[in-house]
This record gives sequence, C-alpha cells and structure tokens, in this order.
Amino acid sequence: MKQRLLFLGPPGAGKGTQAAQLAASHGLLHLSTGDLLRAEVAAGSALGQEAEAVMARGELVSDQLVLAIVRSRLLSHQGGWLLDGFPRNLAQAEALDQLLDELEQRIELVVLMQLDDELLLQRLLGRGRQDDTEAVIRHRLEVYRQQTAPLIAHYRQQQLLQSVEAAGGIAEITGRIEALLA
Repeated sequence: MKQRLLFLGPPGAGKGTQAAQLAASHGLLHLSTGDLLRAEVAAGSALGQEAEAVMARGELVSDQLVLAIVRSRLLSHQGGWLLDGFPRNLAQAEALDQLLDELEQRIELVVLMQLDDELLLQRLLGRGRQDDTEAVIRHRLEVYRQQTAPLIAHYRQQQLLQSVEAAGGIAEITGRIEALLA
C-alpha cells in the first residue's frame, strides 16, 4: 500500500476530512500545514516562535519555514505520511521534492480531489462563515486554479497524479481514494 501521500484540490473538496480519516485508519502522520504551524506555536519551539512572530505581523509564513517544520516532523517520524495543504505552488513543490529526495521519502501518490464549482460553492456557502460570500469563494477558486495548474502538470509529469471525484458521501469518496492506495 502507498504510504507517502499528497492531497491537492480546491477549497471545499474535502481534503481535510479525507486526509484525517485516511491518516487515522492507516496510521499515517497527517501533515496539515495550518495544524503544523499551530502545533509548533503551541509547543513554543524555536520554529513556532518564528512562525508566531510572522503571523502576528499579519504576514504569510515563508516557504522555508514551512519546509523546516515539515522536515522536523518527517525526521522524527517512522512510517507513512499524508501532506494536506502544502505545496500550494510550483516553487513549493520543487523545494518539497528536494527535501523529500534528501530524506529518501519520495511521494508515492498525489490525489487530486475534483469537484464541480457549483458543488464547491454550495459546500462552502453551507459552512456559514462570514467571509464565505459567493464573490470571495469564486475568487479563491480562481486563485487556486492559477496556483495549482502548474502543480497538477508537475505531478502528472512525474506519473504520481491520480484524480478522484469528490462528490458524494464521505465513505463513498474514501472508498475511491482507498482504491488508489493498493
């Protein structure tokens, strides 16, 4: 079974839900960049203090800092892992490839969760978040497409990319992903 996974997909496709479920059922380390940053800050580590200072200024945490946190987690973990939410662009993907080559832990499968824009819109509006207006969601989807298109090509070229239809119930989608892991 494939043990080193990367999830790609637009906001609302269910990446976080599926990643958490697969990580739990297969004993994989779930590396969600948002969760990792919050954990490092909460732990008060040197990396966490650096991240906290950046976030307190309202800035985005640098690729180098995110990679350092990912490196730290992978070095202290034996076994499989699942990356969710990183990389977000081609530069990050290339830096991640370099790191994983160095650690001899190359990605075995990239799962691209695909869902029709209208279904994404319904899901995201249904969350009831104040910042989730239709205009904001459509802009986020456009930004996602601009940044992710090169990633899709990058992983397709490496013959790692598999698409999964992200419509339907959670168990149904999990089944589609599980079929790719064999």
